Amino acid sequence: DTMNSIDTAWTSLFDGTSLAGWHSFGSDSIGNSWNIDSGAIHMNSSAKDGGGDLISNDSYENFDLKLDWKISKAGNSGILFYVQDDKPKYEDTYKTGPEMQVLDDERHEDRKLPSHRAGSLYDMIQATPGAVKPAEQWNAAEIISNNGKLDFYLNGVHVVNTTMWDDNWNKMVAGSKFKEWPAF
Repeated sequence: DTMNSIDTAWTSLFDGTSLAGWHSFGSDSIGNSWNIDSGAIHMNSSAKDGGGDLISNDSYENFDLKLDWKISKAGNSGILFYVQDDKPKYEDTYKTGPEMQVLDDERHEDRKLPSHRAGSLYDMIQATPGAVKPAEQWNAAEIISNNGKLDFYLNGVHVVNTTMWDDNWNKMVAGSKFKEWPAF
C-alpha cells in the first residue's frame, strides 16, 4: 500500500473561529486583510495592508490536505505547498512552492493559459476541465502528496496527477516560469 507513509490521523489546520496556527509569509504575525468570516478564513483584497500569503505554522512532508475554497469574481489566488518561509532569502511564496490554482475561470485573464486555470498545477499541468464551480461558489479541493506522488482533486474529480522531483518534473519546471528560481 503506497499510502502507508501518510499518518491516518487528521490534523485540523483551522479551528473555524481564529487564525491560530497561521502567520503571514516572512512575518510572525498576520496582516489585517486576513479575518474569519462565517466560519471561513477570508482575505479582504481591498485592505491597505495586503497581509501577505497565509502560511501554516507547522510543516508536513507527506500529506492529504482537504479544504473548501471560493473566489471572488475575476479573482486569482492559490494553494501553495512546500513553501520555504525564509524571507528575505525568498521574497515570494511562489518562488519556492508548487500551487493548486484558485481562479475565476470565467473572468480572470489567466484563464487563457490552460495550465493557469482553477485546479491546475500552476504553469505546469492543466487540470481536467469541467470540475470547477463558478466564482462565489464553494469548491471542494484535495491535494495529496505522498513520497513524491502528487494528486489534485476538485469537487471529487481527479484533476492532476504527477510525480514530483523526477526527470519529468524537472522538465516541467524547466518549461515553466519557475525555471528562474532554484529554490522551486
